[in-house]
Amino acid sequence: MKTINQALILTFFFAAFLSCKKEVKTEAIKQPKKPNIVYILTDQWRGDALGYAGDPNVKTPNLDAFSKESINFTNAVSVTPVCTPHRAALLTGKFPTSTGMIVNDIYLPSEELTMAEIFKAEGYNTAYWGKWHLDGHGRSTFIPKERRQGFDYWKALECSHNYNKMPYYDNDNPQLKHWEQYSPFAIVEDANTYLKEHAKDEKPFLAMVSIATPHFPHDSAPQKYKDLYQPESLKLNPNVTKSSIENRIRKELQGYYAHATATDEAIGQLLQQIEDLGLSDNTIIVFSADHGEMMGAHGVRPFAKQMAWDESLRVPFLIKYPGIKENKGAVVNAPINTPDILPSLLGLSKIKINDEIEGEDLSQLILNPNPNTDRAALVMNVAPFAGNKNDTPFRAIRTKRYTYAVSIDGPNMFYDNVADPYQQNNLLDKPEFKTIQTELDNTLKEKLTKIGDKIRPREYYLNKYNYSFDEKRKAIPYWEFDEGTGEVQSPKPIQLD
Repeated sequence: MKTINQALILTFFFAAFLSCKKEVKTEAIKQPKKPNIVYILTDQWRGDALGYAGDPNVKTPNLDAFSKESINFTNAVSVTPVCTPHRAALLTGKFPTSTGMIVNDIYLPSEELTMAEIFKAEGYNTAYWGKWHLDGHGRSTFIPKERRQGFDYWKALECSHNYNKMPYYDNDNPQLKHWEQYSPFAIVEDANTYLKEHAKDEKPFLAMVSIATPHFPHDSAPQKYKDLYQPESLKLNPNVTKSSIENRIRKELQGYYAHATATDEAIGQLLQQIEDLGLSDNTIIVFSADHGEMMGAHGVRPFAKQMAWDESLRVPFLIKYPGIKENKGAVVNAPINTPDILPSLLGLSKIKINDEIEGEDLSQLILNPNPNTDRAALVMNVAPFAGNKNDTPFRAIRTKRYTYAVSIDGPNMFYDNVADPYQQNNLLDKPEFKTIQTELDNTLKEKLTKIGDKIRPREYYLNKYNYSFDEKRKAIPYWEFDEGTGEVQSPKPIQLD
């Protein structure tokens, strides 16, 4: 009997030991921390205006080095190449015609599900610096927390291009402040402090660093960087033809490149901080821009965008992610479009993609980059405004090789961007390209059908969303808020035939 009791006792303790051991093992298994995200969004930085992209003039050593550590989407495009529509599409993963965010200086409805709200729900800290341009309550008005679309830490302003005395709001303080140095350096300095304070948090972070350069005014670039570029020595692209404004173009380019080089230096400081804090192994880093800049190409004045030519449409897009390893420096020639960015970041972070998101999850292409892959990106200008008020609306597709665009009056642009990188030979209706043109036209129609869109006059969409332009400037009158008479304009769809 004693022997049986001893056996039972031993069995009990052995089972208890195994149970404890199993319990300890279960506690030791933790879900890996989701990746941090640092998204560097610049303003009006065109896709070819970087050293790594082949520009013979500009000096961008930090981004050149980063391009060797990341995936380079050589044909990234802005879904609508102007500020507010791009930023709305970036945060929602939806097309401008779906959200109604088709022009500058309108309010992104709070009902829209945004990037920061999604990541925040997954346990992320969220932070935003710099230019916002999604609030629609005037360009210098305080933006309270409930209108920040899920971003908690906040050192931002709706819109300003006063780079040497950049205004901003500090979180919930409604008193306007000013950065004490050239804004790209000031913003990065504050972002670096944030990264240091949150580097060891259990929660990951989404940090969006929105730098407003190299958008004009170009003459405000620091002199030491302007001295690097003498206007008469700058090499102009072949599609910038001799004209009466050539001297002006060279002068603007001097400041544009100066802003680019200064901003590159600031971004280098941010990238170095990520490395120094040991965050590189678990951080997705993106460098991109909201649109480009025509700068005299095709005879179009400097500052202009909203157009389907590459100078306006194409933007830089570099992405580095944890475990990139042998993919460092890889090139993807298939376009990535603005609505694709959010679902791709969600895919890389293993977060469920909401059914309302219209962009495509390209995370597998990012993880397995292939320069031969192709796809078509749908781009548009629904309601040209301000300096582009005389332009006709367009819908277009960009593949790794072709640009094909249609206006109200029919097809108006067809370029082979490989054979003709400066888009000087319009192939429209040429017999030898008829088959390709038909294929591109069918693809464009399929893309538009998928999102319930078709090309219509500007007035159709202004009526649909109840937008009122200033009669003289042909834009949303954001300046009226400074006069105390501004009215918020936000998409209010009306059912039209």
